[in-house]
Amino acid sequence: MDILSVIGVVLTIVSFLLLVPVAVLVLQILASLWPARTGSTAGTVRPRLAVLMPAHNESAGIAAALATVVPQLGDGDRVLVVADNCSDDTAGVAAAAGGEVIVREDRVRRGKGYALDFGVRHLAADPPEVLVIVDADCAVGPEALDRLAHRCRESGRPVQALYLMRSPPQAGLKTRLAEFAWTVRNHARPLGFARLGLPCQLMGTGMAFPWALISAAPLASGHLVEDLQLGLDLASAGAAPLFCPEALVTSSFPSQTEGMMAQRTRWEHGHLSVIASVGPRLIWRSVTRGRASLAAMALDLCVPPLASLVLMHLAWLVVVGASAAFGAGATALLVTACSLLLLSSGVMLAWWRYARHIVSLLELLGAPAYVVSKIPVYAKLFGKRQIEWVRTKRDDKSN
Repeated sequence: MDILSVIGVVLTIVSFLLLVPVAVLVLQILASLWPARTGSTAGTVRPRLAVLMPAHNESAGIAAALATVVPQLGDGDRVLVVADNCSDDTAGVAAAAGGEVIVREDRVRRGKGYALDFGVRHLAADPPEVLVIVDADCAVGPEALDRLAHRCRESGRPVQALYLMRSPPQAGLKTRLAEFAWTVRNHARPLGFARLGLPCQLMGTGMAFPWALISAAPLASGHLVEDLQLGLDLASAGAAPLFCPEALVTSSFPSQTEGMMAQRTRWEHGHLSVIASVGPRLIWRSVTRGRASLAAMALDLCVPPLASLVLMHLAWLVVVGASAAFGAGATALLVTACSLLLLSSGVMLAWWRYARHIVSLLELLGAPAYVVSKIPVYAKLFGKRQIEWVRTKRDDKSN
């Protein structure tokens, strides 16, 4: 076998590997169209719950968040706000809005994970049956806490609400395309796996946990995507999270370009680093243990952010196209082209089902410009990779 044939075989293997996340993505989107399984909790008593809300300099918006939580609390419930390393009046605003507030000051151990650990240890003196984590910039939909608490107690597993990010009024096309990509990731994909009876990833907010699980979980860290890591840890321990689309939690993208870029950089760098560091090991563990739920989470984890998946395909198409022109064979080119076509079909199907109100078909054709705009985000992975948590800048003046 000559060198060009060897190169052709290697490129073909890589092309098939690149096809795997596309196949998972399209399967999830197709399965999300299946009829929902019906269930009812009518007549059952809701478990006593606590809502834990970590907050760093959120005085401008935390009252609005608490206004969606407090009315849903019942007898024995509580909402605990952890004012974490704040330089504004988050604590005072939260207390006035009906929250129980504790203050944490630690300039060395910074990050949401440390705030969550601080709150859980405070609640341990009078623990709830179910703990729900809600970010301080989110709105909790009607009856969401009831649905999360019931599902959590019935399953004995973590439960993830449907968490959607909305574009601000008069948002530009890039922001609305980001909303579309978010909808694919947080709605279509976990819904598809739920229809197949498979678990989902944790999304950072709208997460409900049986107390026994969350009180023993390793929360104290500054990991960029601590929610993703927590879900994988719990799945490895036999408690993979379940998706509850009937419970809705929403937030808004920052209107400031700088804030949105920081937010996306933080999440995407964290996600891609987890794929590289955890993905292969998690797949191997699921195979050796013979656990379908863990395998499903591993495959879901290995689907990168939509823009990066498109960029990888386009870049690889250039590589295999050039190799074919130099005589290395056209098999890799054919596989990559089919993979890109499948990916495009999946994106169009997701747009038709979930996002026609977000972007028009004509605007969707402008997606390549959005994908290209993400190149600096991914380029920083090889230089100035973000390795610590930084609060997203929004429309307020706090930082």
